[in-house]
Amino acid sequence: MNRELEYMFVQSARVWIPDAEEVWKSVELTKDYKNDDASLQLMLEDGTTIDHKLDPKTKNLPYLRNPDILVGENDLTALSYLHEPAVLHNLKVRFIDSKLIYTYCGIVLVAINPYETLPIYGTDIINAYSGQNMGDMDPHIFAVAEEAYKQMARDERNQSIIVSGESGAGKTVSAKYAMRYFATVSGSASEANVEEKVLASNPIMEAIGNAKTTRNDNSSRFGKYIEIGFDNRYRIIGANMRTYLLEKSRVVFQADEERNYHIFYQLCASANQPEFKNLRLSTANDFLYTRQGRSPVIEGVDDAKELCTTRHAFTLLGINESYQIGLFQVLAAILHLGNVEIKDRDSDSSLIAPNNRHLTAFCELVGVTYQDMSQWLCHRKLKTATETYIKPLPRLQATNARDALSKHIYAKLFNWIVEHVNKALVTNVKQHSFIGVLDIYGFETFEINSFEQFCINYANEKLQQQFNMHVFKLEQEEYMKEQIPWTLIDFYDNQPCINLIEAKMGILDLLDEECKMPKGSDDSWAQKLYNTHLKTCSLFEKPRMSNRAFIIQHFADKVEYQCEGFLEKNKDTVNEEQIHVLKASKKFDLLVELFQDEEKATTPTGQVPGTGGRTRLSIKPDKGRDTSSKEHKKTVGCQFRNSLQMLMETLNATTPHYVRCIKPNDFKLAFSFDPKRAVQQLRACGVLETIRISAAGFPSRWTYQEFFSRYRVLMKQKDVLPDKKLTCRNVLEKLVQDQDKYQFGKTKIFFRAGQVAYLEKLRADKLRAACIRIQKTIRCWLARKKYLRQRSAAITIQRFTRGYQARCLVKFMRRTQAATVIQKYQRMCVERKRYRQKQAAALAMQTILRAYMARQKYQALLREHKAVIIQKHVRGWLARCWYKRCLEAIVYLQCCIRRMRAKRELKKLKIEARSVEHFKKLNKGMENKIMQLQRKIDEQNKDNRVISEKLVSLESSYASESERMRGELGRLRGVEEDAKNKANQVSSLLEELEKLRKELSVTQQEKKTIEDWAQKYRDEMEKMVSELKDQNGLLKKEKDDLNRMIQEQSQQMTEKMTRAIAQETQQLETDLNEERSRYQNLLTEHLRLEEKYDDLKEELAHSTNVSKPGHRRTDSTHSSNESEYTYNSEYAELEDGSRVGEDVTRGMDTSLTLKLQKRVTELEQEKQSLRNELENREEQFQRARARDDAQFRKARGAELEYESLKRQELESENKKLRHDLAEMRQSLLGGAAAGAGAPGSPAYKVLLDQLNASCEELEVRKEEVLILRSQLVSQKEAMHHKETMTEPSVFAKDVNKLKDADELKQAYVGVKDTNRLLEQQLQAQRRTYDSEVESLRGELQNVKEENNRQQQLLAQNLQLPPEARIEASLQHEITRLTNENLELMADDPTASREARVIILRRMVDLMEQLEKQDRTIRKLKKQLKVYSKRIGEMGAGQAEGQTSPGQMVEEPIHPVNIPRREKDFQGMLEYKKEDEMKLVKNLILELKPRGVAVNLIPGLPAYILFMCLRHADYVNDDQKVRTLLTSTINSIKKILKKRGDDFETVSFWLANTCRFLHCLKQYSGDEAFMKHNTSRQNEHCLSNFDLAEYRQVISDLAIQIYQQLVKCMENILQPMIVSGMLEHETIQGVSGVKPTGLRKRTSSIADEGTYTLDSILRQLSAFHSTMCQHGTDPELIKQVVKQLFYIIGAVTLNNLLLRKDMCSWSKGMQIRYNVSQLEEWLRDKGLMNCGAKETLEPLIQAAQLLQVKKKTEEDAEAICSMCHALTTAQIVKVLNLYTPVNEFEERVSVAFIRTIQTRLRDRSESPQLLMDTKMIYPVTFPFSPSSLALETIQIPTSLNLSFLTRV
Repeated sequence: MNRELEYMFVQSARVWIPDAEEVWKSVELTKDYKNDDASLQLMLEDGTTIDHKLDPKTKNLPYLRNPDILVGENDLTALSYLHEPAVLHNLKVRFIDSKLIYTYCGIVLVAINPYETLPIYGTDIINAYSGQNMGDMDPHIFAVAEEAYKQMARDERNQSIIVSGESGAGKTVSAKYAMRYFATVSGSASEANVEEKVLASNPIMEAIGNAKTTRNDNSSRFGKYIEIGFDNRYRIIGANMRTYLLEKSRVVFQADEERNYHIFYQLCASANQPEFKNLRLSTANDFLYTRQGRSPVIEGVDDAKELCTTRHAFTLLGINESYQIGLFQVLAAILHLGNVEIKDRDSDSSLIAPNNRHLTAFCELVGVTYQDMSQWLCHRKLKTATETYIKPLPRLQATNARDALSKHIYAKLFNWIVEHVNKALVTNVKQHSFIGVLDIYGFETFEINSFEQFCINYANEKLQQQFNMHVFKLEQEEYMKEQIPWTLIDFYDNQPCINLIEAKMGILDLLDEECKMPKGSDDSWAQKLYNTHLKTCSLFEKPRMSNRAFIIQHFADKVEYQCEGFLEKNKDTVNEEQIHVLKASKKFDLLVELFQDEEKATTPTGQVPGTGGRTRLSIKPDKGRDTSSKEHKKTVGCQFRNSLQMLMETLNATTPHYVRCIKPNDFKLAFSFDPKRAVQQLRACGVLETIRISAAGFPSRWTYQEFFSRYRVLMKQKDVLPDKKLTCRNVLEKLVQDQDKYQFGKTKIFFRAGQVAYLEKLRADKLRAACIRIQKTIRCWLARKKYLRQRSAAITIQRFTRGYQARCLVKFMRRTQAATVIQKYQRMCVERKRYRQKQAAALAMQTILRAYMARQKYQALLREHKAVIIQKHVRGWLARCWYKRCLEAIVYLQCCIRRMRAKRELKKLKIEARSVEHFKKLNKGMENKIMQLQRKIDEQNKDNRVISEKLVSLESSYASESERMRGELGRLRGVEEDAKNKANQVSSLLEELEKLRKELSVTQQEKKTIEDWAQKYRDEMEKMVSELKDQNGLLKKEKDDLNRMIQEQSQQMTEKMTRAIAQETQQLETDLNEERSRYQNLLTEHLRLEEKYDDLKEELAHSTNVSKPGHRRTDSTHSSNESEYTYNSEYAELEDGSRVGEDVTRGMDTSLTLKLQKRVTELEQEKQSLRNELENREEQFQRARARDDAQFRKARGAELEYESLKRQELESENKKLRHDLAEMRQSLLGGAAAGAGAPGSPAYKVLLDQLNASCEELEVRKEEVLILRSQLVSQKEAMHHKETMTEPSVFAKDVNKLKDADELKQAYVGVKDTNRLLEQQLQAQRRTYDSEVESLRGELQNVKEENNRQQQLLAQNLQLPPEARIEASLQHEITRLTNENLELMADDPTASREARVIILRRMVDLMEQLEKQDRTIRKLKKQLKVYSKRIGEMGAGQAEGQTSPGQMVEEPIHPVNIPRREKDFQGMLEYKKEDEMKLVKNLILELKPRGVAVNLIPGLPAYILFMCLRHADYVNDDQKVRTLLTSTINSIKKILKKRGDDFETVSFWLANTCRFLHCLKQYSGDEAFMKHNTSRQNEHCLSNFDLAEYRQVISDLAIQIYQQLVKCMENILQPMIVSGMLEHETIQGVSGVKPTGLRKRTSSIADEGTYTLDSILRQLSAFHSTMCQHGTDPELIKQVVKQLFYIIGAVTLNNLLLRKDMCSWSKGMQIRYNVSQLEEWLRDKGLMNCGAKETLEPLIQAAQLLQVKKKTEEDAEAICSMCHALTTAQIVKVLNLYTPVNEFEERVSVAFIRTIQTRLRDRSESPQLLMDTKMIYPVTFPFSPSSLALETIQIPTSLNLSFLTRV
């Protein structure tokens, strides 16, 4: 021990010392400690040095501080040093620095109120914690709730969650979130939404039981215990609530800055609503009971809105509107009663003024007389043995009686609400288990403590005793489980304090006894307490300065209680005559109901038996006793003691879970931590007691594997043995000499407090020594490398220096020679310059004189030119003014004329709009959609035009500016030319200068003056020339700048347009993906409802155990596609189910059978009643609909009859033509002569013409028949759709919802009104239909005439040759359309335009038909040539004569044709109608992917089904096509429902469904899908049916199968992801295991059965190989892999964000290595371009964030630019959770995190923390044609499809 102390208390060691302000302060040792030292030399964090004296007796050293790597741990028991300062510091670091409000302390969850809304309670967080072990995730209230739920299901034992803490600590919120977790995870066992009702009880109880206090805006002023019941499948079935110690005094009094209960302020805030007018309410400041606290408003709370929430909760719990109004009447009456003013009549009596407004309102609201209530508010009745008399009350006593009545009424109302809430939460389902949530007050101590604080602290003493016993029990059980020697741990037992309160002659007994005394008082009761306990109990004390108070030493602190008011509050009396007046109310039934239990017995909990509410302050007398006998009433203390005893019995019978809520400060500041307040609460709530019990034993526990992995560095190679347990034993014996410091268990090593810190210091020293050695070696290598580099550099410098000196010498010699040459030429230049100056002076004089004359002439010309310009502009301005006036007049005339024409046109358009308004309503949805799309296109085009116009305007402006600059440049060039011309005139001026020189020779002074003037003018000219040059340069520069700007702006506009187009394209793609995802989610929901419907039917079938053969409805995506197979298979299923049900029933218990029969009877009765109601509704609707359909049938009857007759006529003609064609073919092959059918003969030509004509006529008739048949089918489906989409289904759903008679009555009245409205609409429609029928009859007559005309023309055309016939029919059609067009133009010009469009479309259709007929003719001609060849081949055989049938059998004729016919398959499979069920059964239902299907061609079932479908299309059997497709779809759905969890089955049918879909597209005849077909495949296209609708149905089925496949793969991968990606150490030895607490986390060491990254890769490879084997499309495989990688990334990142121990540098390396392995897998499979890698980007960036440097501003900038795929919340969360594993790492500072938040503040993103793991990317099925020829497919015999025949 001394050795360890000397090792730990050394220089630089950190310890804790007490401090008055911060409670504990961290200091550092400046000198090593020796055993004989009397003091410690310490240094504070600010550098101050102090001398800390040790106690000379105990020599107790200060508490050691934990290593930095242990600070901020999730579990306080993980700390090596377990003491108060360590606990306080750990909580502060987590709360302030990391913003974490939850921390484990062994079995306790410590929750600190953040006073701020945090995004950690969403559904995504609930899903993340669901199913997880408690130690695997960060501390959270959801983790405690999940642990309770899991233990309830695993151990079959009831659970309790005990939430405690003082007011404002967040108890109610924690309890609320725990209940929300249960409601979300478990769901309800019925359709009654019990979980919603359980949650709905919260706003009700908060409204009537919560109030604002100085410490909390929503403080619970009562305790409650909610039992949430579960059935045997652990689904919520109901709940029950018990309440404790309601603070009734708050109803009549509130302290400053406090409020009454919320419900009063909610009513006052809603007083202006119509339903509350009769309550006569106003603002809260107008009532005494709501204004005393002078704080009627809570910031951020809307009381009116809260009342709406409360009323909604009342409705959800079954309290109807009338009861709610009654409740509000009672509450309003309480407010009015508080405002009743009682005045003094004299000193001994009082009175209420007549017609008191508030008393009148009170009496009207509760239905009592004013006289009685005013009488008994001021008087009371006294009874003696012989007589009864009435005594007046003084004003003060009357006021107290009034307040007592208010409190009593509110308590009764509270009881009534709790009772009805419990009734609403009770169900008939048997409760299997429950989880109780206890939300109860914490230990309280104030300046003045009264009866309420006494009861609260008494309850906390009981709970603390239970808590201590449970903690001690768990601690000892752990030691026994590990089989280590242990001794009893001493812990504080508060039983003496409990005995002082509740034992015989205890405080409560003496209080009850004093209450029974006639003249008992608080003073006499205090004296009894002093006499009884002052000398006998050390926990009881008397204050020095008071005789009316006492002190109790509680487990948390000493509390002084004032005796004043104890007796009155314990009695809780109320004037009975006032109660009688209220009970006599005749108008208000609810008030009578509130007081109807006054005569009943009081249960031990103070509540009516059978109800769940137990309010502790309502006094109820015993059964059979007179209510006026006060001595037989149970006191409040007695009731509270009994209810507390029941609560303790309940808690002891359950497994408790503890949540301790801590209030961090008294000012409600967000994330502000007051150490003093926190320590007080930690001592009071038992957290420190838990730490003390743990520290007394072996708090640190390691498994042998974890210890070996962490402290492997302390072992030598020879110490490592195969047996790790023995290795750990040997190492510990060497490292720790005192064997009492540790114990070896079966699976763990147990350490005393401080030993882990000692081992961590040894490990850190060993690693530090290794680091120093590594640094020494590396620095030596770096120094030598630096020396060699410097030596090489010195040699290089010398070489270059010498070379430089030599070059300098050569350069000097060259310069000397050059200087001589320069001097020679310079002297020459001086002389030449002198000569030129003289010459220039002479020329200047000449120039000056000539320029003077030129300027005079120029000025005259300039004045003349300017005068002309002025005249031009004046005349032009006058002309423009005249032109503008004329133009404005003309424009005004045009506007008037156009306005007149526009009004006329608008009037016409309005008339047209009214005429087509009905059709617009019918197509309103489509028009709106088209208009929206058109509007969007118009807006885009408008934007494009605006941008283009801007660009054009800019270009034009720049072009004009450029032109102007060019003109200016030209002008300047002209000026320059003038200057040159004037320079040419210098020669003439020189001659004149000679003359002047002779004249001026006389006067030298004039010459000198002229020279001076010439010099000055020359300077000015030079200056002007230079300025012109500069200006020219500036103009050029401006021109270049403008050109550059134009180019830049053009480039910017181009880039902007490109970006805009790219963004618009991206937005459209995003919208398309969102729409696709929305559609696929709807499909998923449809499938879920479909499965739920089937499950309910199966449950109903099993419950009835009755087989009912016949039709049963099945959901399908195409309602009209039912098949016989569906009915037969379901009938078979029902028969099988009935047999199984009978076998099961034989083995069932008789009682269970009777219960089931009874339940079946009830269900049948309910079903019959609902069926009767449904039939009544259907009859009503049928009568209403019959009138509507009659008119429609009448209008459509003639047209349908005509079309039917025409169809029959065409079919008969078609049959006749077919018969003629068959006869002609037989005649060609019959007994004709050999040369009769030869090509070129007359008979051959006649037959050829007849065949061509017949074929053409056949095609025409066939197309007409198909058109008519499709019209009839569409009309039938439309009628059927109209019948199926009518309102009986709606009525049936509504009938199921109508439970109450009042609702039925209201619904009946609503139906009558609806029927009346429908009748009016039908009458209006009938008139419209009559007019339409008349017009249709006229049109029908015209159509008949046109038909006759067409038949005549058709008869004439049949007599023409084929070519002339086609031209004649085409010419006739054009003539007819032209006539129609002329008629339309005559009738309506607008309609004529539409008719032209229709005519053009018809002409295009006719041209297409003409081309189609040409192709048909060519095809028939080719067939006829083949027939002619066959006739030629047969001619030789037929010339020899006829042969008998017998001879034909004996002699093989035409052996060459036999193999040809064997090979000439059409790629079809024929089957009989009755074999369809066998086909589906063998090919779908009984096909095993792992069995027979392994050796098949990929997609063979799809090919077989399509070949069968082709044959049904070939024979033109629409019923066969429909039943085959429906049977296929239903069978695939059935097999997926049966084996939906089998990956191979789902993958197999996904591949086959997609192949079947591709076949339908490839052979549909659509040119878009026929591009890759061979000519043979094009011949196999479907010819009779368009299956586009079925393609959509099968596509939806493929989407459902895809989603089922993803779900199946996710279920397989889900258990592997966290273990393989996060927990397993892929790179061994990189991350060491940190010490953990009581909540052990999953080990990162790979044990047997642990999933690793290799497990994930093997599973992915298995998925990939299976899908490839099944022939899944490669594009679809890419989408599946992308989805799987998204799931892996999302699950891994979500767990990383919720696990503090995973956020370290080494874990980031592990994650990046794992991601690289996944990318390598993608590369091996050739899937790098599938988008899967991008889905891992958030995880990659999170791993990089763990590894990058996190200190400076540059680091923050790098992080912000790097983590673009992470949200701000995720980045901050990772930084807050970052935890060093070794001492060499550093934590992220709070300032750095604030910097990151500031930089990311402008990001627009979702605040959601976790990724959505349920998100599925929308799937697409790109068309993938098959190159496999259908005629080459062989059917294996293993499929048992011998009944199929190849065609």
